[in-house]
Amino acid sequence: MGEQETQPNPEIDQHEFNDLQDENQQSVSREIDFLLDIPIEISVQLGASKMLIKELLQLGQGSVIELEKLAGEPMEIMANHRLIARGEVVVVNEKFGVRLTDIISPTERLSNLK
Repeated sequence: MGEQETQPNPEIDQHEFNDLQDENQQSVSREIDFLLDIPIEISVQLGASKMLIKELLQLGQGSVIELEKLAGEPMEIMANHRLIARGEVVVVNEKFGVRLTDIISPTERLSNLK
C-alpha cells in the first residue's frame, strides 16, 4: 500500500447565534400573516363508488348508488383534496355539519402526500 497523504487540518471558526428577540419574532409573524387570508376548499366525503360509463348513463331520478363505506363510519374531511380529519354528521340550524372526531397528525398528512 502506498503512503497516505496527510492534509493540513482546516481552520474551524466558532460561530455564535444571537437569540431571536421579540422584535424579530413579530416581524417574522407579520411576514407570514398573508397566509391567513388564502382560501382553502373544505369538502366532506361521505363515500365513493366506481361504476362503468354504461351504468352511469342508466342512472335516473330515484336511482341509488351504493357507496364503499358502511353506515356509521366516519366521514373524511378534506382540505384542498387532502385528508385532514374525520368526523360525524350533525345538523346545525337545519343545515348539515360535521363534528370532528379525529384530526390527522402532521406526520400522517405528510406520509399521505405520496
